[in-house]
Amino acid sequence: MPPTFLSAIAEGGDRVALRLPGSAVVTYSELDDRMTRFAASIGNERKKLIAIEAHSADQAIVAYLSALRAGHAVAMLQPGAPDVLADFEARFSPDMVFQRTGERWRLTQTGGGSSHLGLHDDLALVLRTSGSSGIPRAVRLSAANLTANANSIGKYLALQPDDCACCILPLHYSYGLSVLNSHMSAGATVCLPGVSVHDPAFLSMLEEAGCTNFAGVPYSYELLEKSGFHKRRFSDLRFMTVAGGRMSADLVRQYNRHMRANGGEFFAMYGQTEATARIAYVPPDRLEGNEDRIGVAIPDGELLLLDESGRPVTTSGAEGQLVYTGPNVMMGYGETRKDLAHGHELSSLKTGDLAMRDENGLYRITGRISRFSKIAGIRIGHDFLEAALVAQGVQAAVVGDDRIIQVFVCGDFDSDHVCSLLVEASGLTAMQIRVNRMRELPRLSSGKIDYASLSQNAEAEPSGKTVRSVEEAFAQVFYPRRVTGRDSFVTLGGDSLRFVQLSLELDRLMATVPEGWENLPVSTLSAGLGTTSARKSMRRSVGIDIFLRALAILLVVVHHETLWPIPGGSGVMMLLVGYSLARFQSQALFAGRWEALVHPLLQVLVPYFAIVAAYAFAWGEIPWASVTLTGNFGYADPEHHTMIPYLYWFVEAYVQTIAVVVVPFFLPRFRRWARAYPFEAGLVFLAFGGAGAICDSPVDRHR
Repeated sequence: MPPTFLSAIAEGGDRVALRLPGSAVVTYSELDDRMTRFAASIGNERKKLIAIEAHSADQAIVAYLSALRAGHAVAMLQPGAPDVLADFEARFSPDMVFQRTGERWRLTQTGGGSSHLGLHDDLALVLRTSGSSGIPRAVRLSAANLTANANSIGKYLALQPDDCACCILPLHYSYGLSVLNSHMSAGATVCLPGVSVHDPAFLSMLEEAGCTNFAGVPYSYELLEKSGFHKRRFSDLRFMTVAGGRMSADLVRQYNRHMRANGGEFFAMYGQTEATARIAYVPPDRLEGNEDRIGVAIPDGELLLLDESGRPVTTSGAEGQLVYTGPNVMMGYGETRKDLAHGHELSSLKTGDLAMRDENGLYRITGRISRFSKIAGIRIGHDFLEAALVAQGVQAAVVGDDRIIQVFVCGDFDSDHVCSLLVEASGLTAMQIRVNRMRELPRLSSGKIDYASLSQNAEAEPSGKTVRSVEEAFAQVFYPRRVTGRDSFVTLGGDSLRFVQLSLELDRLMATVPEGWENLPVSTLSAGLGTTSARKSMRRSVGIDIFLRALAILLVVVHHETLWPIPGGSGVMMLLVGYSLARFQSQALFAGRWEALVHPLLQVLVPYFAIVAAYAFAWGEIPWASVTLTGNFGYADPEHHTMIPYLYWFVEAYVQTIAVVVVPFFLPRFRRWARAYPFEAGLVFLAFGGAGAICDSPVDRHR
């Protein structure tokens, strides 16, 4: 049964159906005649599968509409891609192929589709979902799916016969095809511009053709930004639409306000090929302030959220998998010709997207369950990209969102080469790909790659930029502080955390990292200077701070989590405090620069006092012993709410230790002596610490 949205074609008369590049037009009566002739060339003795090379041309549109009206099934395939056609022929055995060779179009019989491989009566359209990535999956759509979606889109866009759509989207893409279907259903005009958005002639064409609407993916609007769109006024343009990926809220806001200021509307939409095209949209009068939403279900559709157990999520702000129900939900997937004989297998569509519903009933996408990105309307399978890199001997992990693909690479590979491999495999440009180097990929206990951790890293640095110089490494580690070539890690007031971060970067950037690099100027490190004796040998060594960290962790864990009461973990941690203080802050102490100690103290005290405040709020009392950082002296008790639990005693001891060490340095004479005799000064502090250790700790008595 043919889609009923085609009935408007025979009734269109002399209205313009297609506006072609240049000044040529095809009226509805001409379109109807051409469709009748093409249908006769196909025949109607049985239902056939017609594969069409979907160029943005009137010949491809006539073939598509003709085959549908004749009751056949159509597959719209990417034009100019022989491998796509060959793969489709091998898997789905189309009865006929309509393609362009040079400037001529040819309809050929393929010999496929024998009688035992029939097609379901309801099947109307076969679309590939995976773009240029991943193992292609075919979506099976019925005539009822196409009609329902065309009518829903026409309803919420309020399409009229005098509308004219500027169709820059490819016709093998469900979004582009939905623009054609919905406008044919309304008896409106579809304009095929013949030039790309970034062409200088595009804006003039948009005005001269009298286009009333423009449909694009986020990348289309980025190109419009560069074309000077906002500098011109288009008298006939009454609305614009975006779908095919997540567009930045700022850009949505910009175009929404621009259209409103010029008496038009902007529609932010969401869809999937599995739902024929559209699933949701944000009503333009609700878009301001909701630019990051996908909105509400299209007419005749319904959205809901399900939790991991499949139960409905009804609480506003709670996350769940987005599920859509409506007459435009596909029949099912297909992998081979045999699958095209199957009937309807789905009543609802689990989108694979995580979403939440706000208190106003608008939905917002929060993430994806499956591993793919959708950039510029193309689905990019992360696993497929990894496999493509593995085939080239590159060990990598791929994550990404609707803006960018992030690849994390291990080994000595050229980043530009890796990027070129991904461009070839994905069909994207290098602007949408970032290559990051890692010494090793993070893994879960099962041995699988920890993609959640990689995604967090990608979010922390969305540009995915790889540090390429010593200067850049220092600048990023100490951002936003300005770093000059005369600065060193010590003079910049680096702490142990920054030391670990910068050590890893320098180890990656330099063949050999000089011993005592933290005291060398950035310019010296950048030049790769340093005496031979200062350079480390090729044999790796473990720093004393790393050893102390590992030992402290081991002793604490063994002491608390086993039956072996092995003390010493806290003592080793105090050694680490002293070691870090001497290594990173000694020069600041000798110079009397107390501000160098502020940052490491704040890193500890800010979260500590936040915890104290939380306990105070919960108890309704202020734990003064913890506020004054003296709870470890043993005079207070958590049970009486005079201090927070004992497990925070180390923070108090840490601050007290810093205070004890710093106080003598307030005396200029002591500073001069310590600077002249640093080893002897260290022995004094060691003796003082040893005397304190002889005393029995009050904390231990409580424990």
